[in-house]
Amino acid sequence: MQHQTEHRKQRIAINEPGHAHFLTYSCWQRKPLLSKHRACAWVIEAIEKMRSNQDVAIWAYVIMPEHVHLLIRPNTRDYEMRQILGALKAPVSRAAKAFLEASNNNTWLNKLTAKHGKREVFRFWQPGGGYDENIWKTRTIETIIDYIHANPVRRGLVERPTDWMWSSARTFAGLQDGPLVTDQVDCP
Repeated sequence: MQHQTEHRKQRIAINEPGHAHFLTYSCWQRKPLLSKHRACAWVIEAIEKMRSNQDVAIWAYVIMPEHVHLLIRPNTRDYEMRQILGALKAPVSRAAKAFLEASNNNTWLNKLTAKHGKREVFRFWQPGGGYDENIWKTRTIETIIDYIHANPVRRGLVERPTDWMWSSARTFAGLQDGPLVTDQVDCP
């Protein structure tokens, strides 16, 4: 009898000094867990704290209903992407779980609880690191920023990138700062 093992996509993170990172991480089972302002505010708070604690520049972002795109660049030579991703994801999971427990929302607590071996685990995010691409070319950085900002338009959520509140598009257009102030893009 042949033993089948579950195939899991392996993420390769290259901690290369000077490189930017294009990150995408998704909600558990692609559920629209980021469709409420409260949840988006948790994401913004986690990004701000990660920026400060990990010394990372935030170049562009968009928070979609079921995933987040970030373009970041660590400012130090020694960094670990797994620590950065943990700092982005763990506080949001904790805040969501605490909110659901405080409001006795057992329906959503059950929907976001998965078996992990013999134990049950609360899942706000898909497990693993998500998508992480090293970026070092100016033209590619510009293309990724455009891609990030156009995401809500492609999905039909807004007409123009600057109409989406949970994005850095308004900042790039010179209109006003959004809920998260981005750093100056300093291409390598």
